[in-house]
Amino acid sequence: MLKEKLTNYKIILASASPRRQQFFKDLHIPFEVRLKPIEEIYPDTLVHSQISDYLAQLKAIPFKDELSENELLITSDTIVWHNGTALGKPRNNDEAFVMLKSLSNATHEVITSVNFKKGAAQKTVHAITNVTFKTLSEEEIWFYIKNYKVLDKAGAYGIQDWIGNIAVTHIEGSYFNVMGLPTHLVYETLKDLDLSL
Repeated sequence: MLKEKLTNYKIILASASPRRQQFFKDLHIPFEVRLKPIEEIYPDTLVHSQISDYLAQLKAIPFKDELSENELLITSDTIVWHNGTALGKPRNNDEAFVMLKSLSNATHEVITSVNFKKGAAQKTVHAITNVTFKTLSEEEIWFYIKNYKVLDKAGAYGIQDWIGNIAVTHIEGSYFNVMGLPTHLVYETLKDLDLSL
């Protein structure tokens, strides 16, 4: 459906995430991947969705002088918000363990922000999903860390992994948002593109 709508646009997805790239394929959105390294640093005055909104917009800045008139840049960022703190990607396995231990027997929020930029105009949307974990044993946490890639995931886990199967007892909101892209919001924003940008 979107393919016809986007005929006059070239979609640039600035994400190395294979999950996000697959979502765009599943939505039948033609896209090109372009990557620019940035330091994901944000002001410590920001909280909650302000952080992911800021980082999604920050990722668009390196592209500002090289986008052509018909190119639409899409950048995104996911954080886990728990106990008043943003959990990003762990730097090592020990940090991943601390994160997962804190999520054990608790409910946290997963926030994904998506920024759409065309020329000087941009629009940022975000989705919030509440995820509840059962009590995790240290053995279960270490099993997950040692057998799965945790260092590239906010909060040190992927809901689509083994830990999602055994730990998640309740979810409120978009499952795909927890995987890294609120597909419903991306679809609606692109469907209403002429109105939003």
